[in-house]
Amino acid sequence: MPRALKYPAIAPGSLAPSPENLFAGTSGWAYRTWKPGFYPMEVPTRAFLHYYSSRFNSVEVNYTFRTLPERQMVQSWLDATPPGFRFTFKAPELITHRKRLQDCHEAVERFVEALRPAQEAGKLGALLFQLPPNFKADLARLSCLLSAPALTHEGDRLAVAVEFRNATWFTEETYSVLRDHSAALCVADSDDLSTPDIATAAFRYYRFRKNGGYSSRALGARAESLLSASKASEVFVYLKHEDEPTGALNALKLVQQTLKLDQAGRKRL
Repeated sequence: MPRALKYPAIAPGSLAPSPENLFAGTSGWAYRTWKPGFYPMEVPTRAFLHYYSSRFNSVEVNYTFRTLPERQMVQSWLDATPPGFRFTFKAPELITHRKRLQDCHEAVERFVEALRPAQEAGKLGALLFQLPPNFKADLARLSCLLSAPALTHEGDRLAVAVEFRNATWFTEETYSVLRDHSAALCVADSDDLSTPDIATAAFRYYRFRKNGGYSSRALGARAESLLSASKASEVFVYLKHEDEPTGALNALKLVQQTLKLDQAGRKRL
């Protein structure tokens, strides 16, 4: 007779609370060092995603940067999360770091195909293409990536975001190429570089990456801007993963602050 689960299945419709259109979480979830700050000590590793999805409604998957997952692995992620949960996936380093966006259409197709189960389940968030810091602006290569046929499925454009880590990209010419392909500028906030907060697509994408995390005051300011953006479009926001659960705890506080602001705004109506 199978052992009873310590952690009951997540009931349909019990998605972690968040303002409408705001999908928030962290970059990854499988960190044992997040015990006991985020994960309770009694939660086994195999139940991390199950627990994580009771606190957040989205996650940025870094696993795909190194290796494309097998269909069975993706399905296990889908099974562990409630309806409405969104998975965002980081594009393989083969595309962004080795090929540096050249001759990459076949690699993009393989990447998208590996994520098909998430798309079919309605749990696909965005695709993040993060460029290396030494990759200077090259609009022809950017256009080549964004014109990959696999990024359009049955006439609908997949949600694609691009993170530039070299300031030479922050020009109107770059933003124009992104807009032409309905791709979002990933607004990344780190100790090394801050991206201009410019809308180039029908959704927004943010990554908060500063070492040591953020103060309550800093999170409050970001909560206001994120909530405002979510009134007009879907917003994806992810905080940095670290050995300590700082990013996860910051993300929780960020979601709580957006909910509080949203509820206060509704009361005024």
